[in-house]
Amino acid sequence: MTETTKDPFAGHKKLERNVTLLGLFAFLAVTVGGIVEIAPLFWIDNTIEQVKGVRPYTPLEQAGRDIYVREGCYVCHSQMIRPFRDEVERYGHYSLAAESMYDHPFQWGSKRTGPDLARVGGRYSDEWHVQHLTDPRAVVPESVMPPYAFLAKHDLDMGDMTAELTALNRVGVPYTKTDIDKANDDLKTQADPMGDAADLTKRYPKAQVRDFDGNPSRLTEMDALVAYLQVLGTMVDVNAASAQEDLATEKGR
Repeated sequence: MTETTKDPFAGHKKLERNVTLLGLFAFLAVTVGGIVEIAPLFWIDNTIEQVKGVRPYTPLEQAGRDIYVREGCYVCHSQMIRPFRDEVERYGHYSLAAESMYDHPFQWGSKRTGPDLARVGGRYSDEWHVQHLTDPRAVVPESVMPPYAFLAKHDLDMGDMTAELTALNRVGVPYTKTDIDKANDDLKTQADPMGDAADLTKRYPKAQVRDFDGNPSRLTEMDALVAYLQVLGTMVDVNAASAQEDLATEKGR
């Protein structure tokens, strides 16, 4: 008499051949996985560890960011340095989640035709940025970036910045009522080296006040874009912040 061997995969084969059962079990798997991922978020105050130094963009920086997005700079440049040795050695300290907490939308990116810009602020002079945007190959011969010389010819016309700051405030960016009320004035003040920027720099620590495009007689789109580029990666003492994150992680274990 021959002993019948039971197929250990019989149940699995039955599941694969039954569309209704397979769909039901797939739905259950996705539901359980979703609950495990999402449910804990309802019991924590914030998914991002607060880091000292992170602040909302000034109106001029925000205007520059809008131009950066408008021109599609994110298509070729990311703003997220991964925690890998080759990236850190080339671009600087890896990006912290808190550095993007007020970005709507964030500019992390998934493709790099050009270098990552997460820490480009202060790495080059304003003059270098203006020349690079005007004629990329004049400073980087192998560059495939198109020229943006027209930015220096276009006066900055962002409309009513109070409306934009109000909208950002409604999605969680902590602009104060004073910030919103003074948005249009702040926009001009930051690019005027002869203006009184004491109140601006008090409300926006580390805000850089100067003529950015080399033409103090006009406020241009080039001013705004360079102001934005020059602030990237400059708000936070990343070494102190990463130590703070490590300590928080240890406490959470």
